[in-house]
Amino acid sequence: MIRVLLADDQTLVRAGFRSILAGEDGIEVVGEAANGAEAVRLARQLRPDVVLMDIRMPGMDGLAATPEITVNPDVRVIILTTFDLDDYVYAALRAGASGFLVKDTEPAELIHGVRVVARGDALIAPSITRRLISEFTARVPHPDPGPRLSALTGREREVMALVAAGLSNDEIAARLVLSPATAKTHVSRIMTKTRVRDRAQLVILAYESGLTVPGWLAHS
Repeated sequence: MIRVLLADDQTLVRAGFRSILAGEDGIEVVGEAANGAEAVRLARQLRPDVVLMDIRMPGMDGLAATPEITVNPDVRVIILTTFDLDDYVYAALRAGASGFLVKDTEPAELIHGVRVVARGDALIAPSITRRLISEFTARVPHPDPGPRLSALTGREREVMALVAAGLSNDEIAARLVLSPATAKTHVSRIMTKTRVRDRAQLVILAYESGLTVPGWLAHS
């Protein structure tokens, strides 16, 4: 059973998400919060698997609440945005968010997103990914490889770059002529070696370390 906590200052928004999720097999809404501070308290108390977190709330907002919640590695945060990207998305990823959804997303996409993040994968829509890469380029003018990439093999660096380009495990397997299981194993080992919690954090590390740059895949 996937336990979900809703955090949004609008009662009607929370009610809408609850009604969508409540009828799904294997998903249970265990609580609701109207601000970030309440979300942090309930996350510690209820130990949900996934928190649907509005980024703009009175008092403590979603950006401030996310790192307080993701201290527990078993809790994943999906950031809810009004637009497909705002000024806070880059910071939210750095804070430990595992994905993003726009508030007007289709019900099926919301349900899919909760399931994806609950199993440990990242959820970043293509429209967000494209603009997020632009953010990386602007904010990290001088990438630093740092020590975390030194333990990676050449193949693992190649796989990590493909993850950063937005490829799924199946797509990585096809590109590198591997089995999907082998691609998945590579990704898991990379996350362990680099000490990141999910694919979203791996994307950040790939760009901040200079392992990959925007547009390289289209020319490779």
